[in-house]
Amino acid sequence: MSTDQSHRTVVIGAGLGGLCCGALLARDGVPVTIVEQHFKPGGYATSFKRADGRFVFEISLHGTAMNGGAVARTLDRLGVLDRIELVQLPEVYRLKTPDLDIRVPQRDPEGYVGVLAEHFPDEEDGIRGFVRLMVDVAEDADRFLRLRGELDMRRFPVEFPKLWAIRDKTLAGLLEQYVAEPSLREALAGLWSYCGLPPSRLSGFYYANLVGVYLKNGSFYIKPRSQALSEALAQVVEEAGGQIRDKSVAERILVADGAVTGVRLSDGEVLPASAVVSNASAITTFTELLPEGALPAEYQERIASLRPSISTFVVWLGLNKELRGEVDGYSTHVTTGAGPEAEYEASLRGDYERVGFSVTVYDNAFEGYSQPGTSTVMLFCQSGWEPWKGFEADYFAGDRSAYEAECERWSESLIRRAEEQV
Repeated sequence: MSTDQSHRTVVIGAGLGGLCCGALLARDGVPVTIVEQHFKPGGYATSFKRADGRFVFEISLHGTAMNGGAVARTLDRLGVLDRIELVQLPEVYRLKTPDLDIRVPQRDPEGYVGVLAEHFPDEEDGIRGFVRLMVDVAEDADRFLRLRGELDMRRFPVEFPKLWAIRDKTLAGLLEQYVAEPSLREALAGLWSYCGLPPSRLSGFYYANLVGVYLKNGSFYIKPRSQALSEALAQVVEEAGGQIRDKSVAERILVADGAVTGVRLSDGEVLPASAVVSNASAITTFTELLPEGALPAEYQERIASLRPSISTFVVWLGLNKELRGEVDGYSTHVTTGAGPEAEYEASLRGDYERVGFSVTVYDNAFEGYSQPGTSTVMLFCQSGWEPWKGFEADYFAGDRSAYEAECERWSESLIRRAEEQV
């Protein structure tokens, strides 16, 4: 590895994107420093303890399809797959609506067709066609990634006709081509909330690729928590000579004569760099980290036109009772019956009694997930920004009482609904 730190690459943020980027660069001999404001790497792939360590909560992960495809190839190239343990989950997911209670089987697309066809026998051909499309899209997208830029893009419509055919289709538009029953369309769109948009506004390609990968590769959990993946990636970075600076806040990307020269940290330290990779959001990167005038005016206008995507409200629940084997399903998605469009609008306005939600019983992943006599559960639903906007000023002024009271109301609602329906 070069010791000339003026040619260092600084990566801002040690989430999985920053860690993978840093690991790949370090393994290729590029001097790398990753700066992370948290005290440990991983971003959403981390865990935290409560009740004197009695409970260890997963920040985000429910399941991953990383046992195959492009992610697996990248991690294998880095030597990370051999350092982590993947546990296959009981099912891809469970879907519970007012009319249905189904489980999507692992690595069995035709089995999934059979599950739905039991409830909608007249639409079996359409179900099979849509499920086949999702798997084909996932396989074609993976084949495209394997080409690694070798394809003449003028031939894309010929080489990838299925991807080309749905390039401008919404999920709702795709479903209309295959099935007619609204409740069946809702079932086939069962993971829409993971994508942050309802079927009428969600890319059909994006959804088909996501679900197709899970149907093909299955859903797995990282044992004992996703933190193991983050730590393995961090080890690769450091073993290759790179650095990870935790509890370090990037304050400004420095630019001179149209090129980056380094990153200034909040304590005033400057890290010289010939390249900077930001794993922060586009808004943060382009409006807060870069100096004014660093971007072309038309690009600044484009960034300013973006609006925040929807977020989620999460309840991490530690129970003094063992649920393993007592509650069906690992990750259960519960709908209200009003349909995805209505649930999405309810989440935007903060109507938490009318949103769909998810219940993940982590102890059904593997025995010993929680300490004896306890269980670890995650409840979550979508949430827009507007319901919380009114708490912002007081929150950052140090008065969090109203915000915490609202959190308590949302939490009690999700807990009650989970008890009643799951």
